[in-house]
Amino acid sequence: MDNYHLSLTADGWELKKTGAERAAKRAATKQGLVGSLSDFFDGKTASVKIHKADGTIEEERTYPRSADPRRSKG
Repeated sequence: MDNYHLSLTADGWELKKTGAERAAKRAATKQGLVGSLSDFFDGKTASVKIHKADGTIEEERTYPRSADPRRSKG
């Protein structure tokens, strides 16, 4: 399973694979980027840590949902 972080940068919000130098996906708004995650991860197995603007982790999502290692409401 690949791990990604969705976080704020000087240029907007970006989705970056752990260990990668370049962003896999960018958007002007957090909402816009979060809304595109299902399509981006279609056919892939991944975990995404979604950060707040201050850098703290707001939530973690697993794609596809069936790959979630634990039962949670998140």
